[in-house]
This record gives sequence, C-alpha cells and structure tokens, in this order.
Amino acid sequence: MARETDSSMDTVFDQGTPPLEEAGSLKDTSQTGSYTADNIQILEGLEAVRKRPGMYIGTTSSRGLHHLVYEIVDNSVDEALAGYCSHIEVTVNPDESVTVTDNGRGIPVGINHKSGKNAVEVVFTILHAGGKFGGGGYKVSGGLHGVGASVVNALSEWLEVRVSKDGHVYRQRYERGISRTPLEIIGDCPAEKTGTSVTFLPDPLIFKETRIFDYDILRQRLREMAFLTKGLRITLTDLRPRVDSEGRLEDKPRTHTFCYEGGIQEFVTYLNRGKKPLYDKVMYFEGTRNGVYVEVAMQHNDSYTDSEYCFVNNINTPEGGMHLVGFRNALTKTFNEYGRKNKILKDSEPNLSGEDIREGITAIISIKIEDPQFEGQTKQKLGNVEARGATDSVVSEQLRYFLEQNPSVAKTIIEKSVASQRAREAARKAREMSRRKSALDSMSLPGKLADCSEKDPSKCEIFLVEGDSAGGSAKSARSRATQAILPLRGKILNVEKAREDRIYANEEIRAMITAFGTGIHDEFDITKLRYHKIIIMTDADVDGAHIDTLMLTFLYRFMPELIKQGHVYLAMPPLYKLEKNRRVWYAYSDEELSQILNEVGRDQNNRIQRYKGLGEMDPEQLWETTMDPERRILRRVQINTESESEVDLIFTVLMGDKVEPRREFIEENAKFVRNLDI
Repeated sequence: MARETDSSMDTVFDQGTPPLEEAGSLKDTSQTGSYTADNIQILEGLEAVRKRPGMYIGTTSSRGLHHLVYEIVDNSVDEALAGYCSHIEVTVNPDESVTVTDNGRGIPVGINHKSGKNAVEVVFTILHAGGKFGGGGYKVSGGLHGVGASVVNALSEWLEVRVSKDGHVYRQRYERGISRTPLEIIGDCPAEKTGTSVTFLPDPLIFKETRIFDYDILRQRLREMAFLTKGLRITLTDLRPRVDSEGRLEDKPRTHTFCYEGGIQEFVTYLNRGKKPLYDKVMYFEGTRNGVYVEVAMQHNDSYTDSEYCFVNNINTPEGGMHLVGFRNALTKTFNEYGRKNKILKDSEPNLSGEDIREGITAIISIKIEDPQFEGQTKQKLGNVEARGATDSVVSEQLRYFLEQNPSVAKTIIEKSVASQRAREAARKAREMSRRKSALDSMSLPGKLADCSEKDPSKCEIFLVEGDSAGGSAKSARSRATQAILPLRGKILNVEKAREDRIYANEEIRAMITAFGTGIHDEFDITKLRYHKIIIMTDADVDGAHIDTLMLTFLYRFMPELIKQGHVYLAMPPLYKLEKNRRVWYAYSDEELSQILNEVGRDQNNRIQRYKGLGEMDPEQLWETTMDPERRILRRVQINTESESEVDLIFTVLMGDKVEPRREFIEENAKFVRNLDI
C-alpha cells in the first residue's frame, strides 16, 4: 500500500479553483520585461468569487459546500426575523442540488433603477446588493455584506430562483453566476401566496473534493436555527435514494421538522440532556437596550466545564465578542454581590472568579442588532461595543431579580462555585509542581517519552500509544529525528467527570501536558507547542476507539486550539495482512481486503492475518503501515464550528453519566460502524 494520505475527518484541505490569473496580481514579465498599467487585471461581476471562493465561504471543502445552503437559508431566516416568514423548507434533491423555499414576502421583482436590472437579478449577480444596508428592507439581518445569494450563484453550476408575488410566479435561471433567461412569469398563484424558492447545484469546477451533502450536518445546523427563532418551522427532506442495513432501497425519504416555541430555553434543555441540571428551571432573560435586543438562557449542571454559545442575528460567533464579554461581566458581578449581601460568601473569602461561577454552565447568548460589525465574512467575532453594555445591563438586572426570587438556586450555584475555586487553587499548586524545569525532566512514566532530536516543532510529531508492547514497537520503528513516542498505561482519566485538580493528579494526563508544552485552559499558549502533529495511535478495535474518545475528550475540553488549528490526528493501522507468493498487501477495511482478494485471487495458499492490536506488529510492519509519512494514512481531527454546540453535546453524551442519551446515540449511529470487534 504505497500511499501517502492525510485524510480529514471533517475535511480541511482546500482544493482551490480553476487555474485563472489573480486579480490585481503581477503577471510574469520575464518574457517581455515590461510592467505597465495594462498588466493590472480587473475582475468583472462575480469573477472574483470564482477566482477566490475561500474569501467568501472559507473553504471549498465539505464545510464550504454546506455553507452554500446556510447562506440561502440565512436569507429566509432574515424574513422570519422581520416577521414575514413562518416556514422554511430545505430539500436535498436526487441530483445533489438543494432547494430552499420560504413563505416570506418574496424578492421584489420590479426594476432597480440604479442598476437598470430587475431586483431578482441584482440580488443574485451583484456583490454587496440586498435589502440589508439601511434601505428599510430589514431592521436586523444575519447577512453583513449582502454577498450570500450572489456568492452561491457564482459558485453553482446552475441556479434557479422562483418568486411568488402579486398573484404570479416568476422564474430566472443562471449558470455559473451569469443569467441565462430573463425574469419571466411562468404561472399564476393565489394573491395571498408569497415567498421565494432557490434551487442550486454546486459547481464541480469549484468543489472538486466533494459535492455530496451530509444530511446530519444540515440537520444539526437547521435545528440550531430553529432553536434561535421562536416558532419558526424548518423542514429538512432528503430525496436521494438510499439503502437500509440489509441493502434494500428505502421507500420513504428522510425528513425532520424543527419548531421550538420555547426558543433558546429549549436549546439549553436540549444541550443539557446528557447532564444532570443543578436546578429545574432554565433561567431566561430578555430585553432591549439602546436598540440592541438581548436574549439569554442558562442553566448550571453537575459537570466541570462551561458551554457558552453566542449568536448575533442568528449567526453563530464561535469566538464570542462583545456580547459574551457583557454576559460574563454581569454573571461575575451579580453572583458576587448576591453572595456578599446574603453572607453565603464569608468576609475572609476572596471573590469568586468568572471561571468559578461558570463551571458547569450551559448558556445561549443571542442578540439582535441593526448594524453588526463582525470580523470578516465568516462572522467569527462581534465587535460592536454597544452589545457589551446592552447584554451586561439586561442580564445584571434580571439575574439579580431571579436570584432574589430563587434563593435556593442562588445558594446551590454559589456553593458549587466555591468548590470550584478551591479545586482551582489545588490545581494551581499541582500545576506549579508539574512544570518542567527543562525540556522534559518531570516525566516519570514507566514507559518514558522517547523524544526526537529535531528542535523545529513544525517538523516534529508525537505518537500517543497505549501500552508498553505497542510503545516498544513504536520506539523501535520510529524515525528518531522527527518522531517522538509517548506510551500511556491503560485508559486515561475521563475528564468529562473530573475537575482540574484531578486532571493534574493523573499521571498520564500530566505527562501529555508536559510533553506538549502548551499548558491548559487559561495558561494555554499554542506558540509553545513542541510537536505540530499530535498523533493518537491505538488498536483498531472497541478498546482502541474508547481510548481515542477519552483522548479527544481531554484535548477538546482542555486544549481545544490544538484541534481547531489542525494539530491532532488519528493514526489508521491496517486491519489485515495478506501474504501470497512472498508478496504482502495491507488492508485497512473489510471492503479493501475484498478488493485485494478480487485482484490477486481467492486461493487456498493466501495467508490472511487479522491484526488485533499494534503489539502484534513487528517494528518494520508498524513503520511501513502506520508511521512512515510516505505510506501511512492519518485522519485529521477537525471541529465543525458551524455547529460547535453539537460537538459539545456528543462528548457529553458519550462520556457523561447519563446512560439513556448514550444508548440513543449508539442506536442511531451503529449502522455507520463497519469494523466492530466485541
């Protein structure tokens, strides 16, 4: 198997676009030796989008593909926020095109006098055109730049829009961003029926990696959108043919409908379903300050991690921003004031930190603002200063009232915060004791770290290996210059059920923290990372999968930036070794083994070995199948920030105390497991 692959769990490699010359770039003048004004290129219309799609949708991988759907759905949600839309239907068609239909007002069909074109064509062919720039079309909107519809059009092989308005149905078709038909009336409809329907097929010239939509990814994002808009009904339907576990064609399409009258309160309940809440009622605060509408729902649970999700005009801001700052300020100030006033906090005790108070919290912070200022089109962080003051004011005032009305809840939260404070102090002391004085002089595991000689972190990688046997093989197999081996004994601590003081007391986890060099939590510093590839290498069985999950839970909860910045990988050891006539083949799945047997013949003298663990391989086999950069397969672990709340929920369900949500998850996903040893 001579193949080099770093294949992503959530694809992160941008495949680029057709080879066109860059806008405003310097042409190669080596032949002519000249550089004049005519060498400067100007890209017309939507050419810039097709030339640099990553600037508009982040990537042309699977994540960017799904982003196209979100852009069109966001436009329909804007109609709902304006009070004109109650139902959005998203349909994945058999040809992998997607249709988004709403019952909003419908895009205007008249002539836009500034451009001389009909308004539908303006929306779909001109960047930064739409009803979101103070023209009275929308008071609040998720779209910042007005590029959503036109970008989707530019990156689609074809797109067709239908508008129901004024008793008529209008249609216009585009191909790769260029209109191919005029806006025409194709039929009549009841005068009261209004809305917009957009169908598009992603362009294979742009999305080279995949054009297959993942139903579960769409379902998670659409569920989130429904939570954020009270009463909005969103229906997802998949019309693509599919087979059941026995190979029979399913006779009914997959479909889900989401509608939550409780809005973000129900969102918190949903996210806490794998945890044990400390009190029954979800706190809910809402109000408007200086034109900013603030909506917050929160509930503490018995876990030791905080989960805060921020949204602006229904757009997720995974890096937070001013609304998150305002929320945290209000929480810290109000709980300390209440604790002092009611003598729950003693005079001799220090104030609770925000980190202490937020331990175990699940919170949704959602604001609506007329002119949101984001950092870039991907809308990662909110910069509006007025959002901080508005959120702080609304939460402080209403949280203070809630605590006065619910003293038992207040006492429960503060007592948990005090316990967190004490544990944090114990963790600080343990942290100081475990800090390395030189590169790794604090390592004391029985199977000690075998470090590499290279000092440039970008060239170094560390393998986390379970067990002395596999660790020994890995140490013998490795390239000593660039590959370090850290053997870990047994299954590490489940950090989902432990505070930070217990984390630092665990020998295996302390060894990883020391080896990586970055620290954890508020002391985390990615610039100190000693290895740019952290590779989890475990057996290809149930125990190995459990260890993978424990490791990923630790990294996600305490060093999430390692995952977000693409430094964490899973090794893919082979399942089978096939020998025939002194030749050797390795198969990484049952399907691959079957394919190899079809090619070489299913003779009696075939020798097939099923690997039960890494320890069964000698160093040479381990090197050539799993560790050699020229031939190995790695899967990069990536967090899907489009629906990070679902990622958080999965870790909670898999590693938390509640059995029923875990059983439901396993039953729902067992059909996707191909290689399972019990």
